[in-house]
Amino acid sequence: MISLLHHHVPARRAAAGRNVRASASPGDARVPADDPDTSEQTPPAPRRAPAPGPSRLRVPWLLAGVAAVLVAAVAGLALGPVRLNPVGVFLQLLDLIPGIHVHSGLPDREAAIVTQLRLPRVCLGLLVGAMLAMAGSTYQGVFRNPLADPYLLGVAAGAGLGATAAFAVGHAFATVESEGGGTPISVPLAAFAGALLAVGLTYALGSAGGRYRTPATLILAGIAVSNFLTAGQAYLQQRYVDTLREVYSWIMGRLSTAGWHDVLLLLPFVVVSAGLMLAYRRQLDVLSVGDEEARSLGAHPERVRYVLVISASLGTAAAVSVSGLIPFVGIIVPHTIRLLAGSSYRVIMPLSMLFGAAFLALADLAARTALPPTEIPIGVVTAFVGAPFFIVVLRTSRRSL
Repeated sequence: MISLLHHHVPARRAAAGRNVRASASPGDARVPADDPDTSEQTPPAPRRAPAPGPSRLRVPWLLAGVAAVLVAAVAGLALGPVRLNPVGVFLQLLDLIPGIHVHSGLPDREAAIVTQLRLPRVCLGLLVGAMLAMAGSTYQGVFRNPLADPYLLGVAAGAGLGATAAFAVGHAFATVESEGGGTPISVPLAAFAGALLAVGLTYALGSAGGRYRTPATLILAGIAVSNFLTAGQAYLQQRYVDTLREVYSWIMGRLSTAGWHDVLLLLPFVVVSAGLMLAYRRQLDVLSVGDEEARSLGAHPERVRYVLVISASLGTAAAVSVSGLIPFVGIIVPHTIRLLAGSSYRVIMPLSMLFGAAFLALADLAARTALPPTEIPIGVVTAFVGAPFFIVVLRTSRRSL
């Protein structure tokens, strides 16, 4: 009888173990410790997230970005109301480099068109496009949202209010004209001040409820500040109706410069802001895992977010002050690079700078050649391209990133 019991007890234990394994879910880690069969089995490995793509900037992509800038620059210089020889334009550009002397074959009149009229405008488009695209990629990394753009924290509303005030009460400001552009120098200065004021208000409001400025509170504060400043701009437009044409021309974006004044005004801000954003591009990859994980890796999320947001906002404010409001550049370029070249910000940010510059230079070319002799606002061109692209991004953002 005892031997019979000894014979059936192991059988019942084995059957019970099989029943436990059969009824447990695949991810159940609560396995009986006294069962030798199940305790030796390791739980199934968790599903791995998709690979983020290359984390280093590959040489072919870098060369493609440089080539895009060169093609856009030559096209912007050669095409227009007066068509020029692209080869001669390229040689004329080489002749401008110190230490290189090349005969372009262009007549003096065409050479003057290249160097004095079109080259400043193309350079301004390259700088503004590079700045907006880099700022857009920075905001997307800081807020971990592929739909973020450089105007997220109220920069556009603040700049619009400042420019509207400068146009509306222009007689109270200095009436010094920008070189060749016909716009009072008070307009970019007021737009720059308004953009910085908007960012300052957003940061102050975003940190009012707690110690840390989380991405969610900053976004909500940016929405509130934007609506408030937009209301102020609407009031000024209604009060000073005779300035509506100038205000709307500025708001829709333009690169109508015929001198180097705006380029020299923007260049220092682009150098400083782009340098800071490129220096912190590795930290953006760390922030992508979350603040708690970033702290465990030795990073300082609040400090990194502060430096990146301030540098991106400073560069955006400077770009907007000389070009007006040009939408969608900060969404189209970084997201396209993210889909094609990889999701690491060590790849996205340098390529955004190059391809953003080329994109806006080509958009400006389309704006001034699509309906000659009139010129379409460049913001209209980028909106025609960006609105359908934004819809595509909105539909795929849940699945991709």
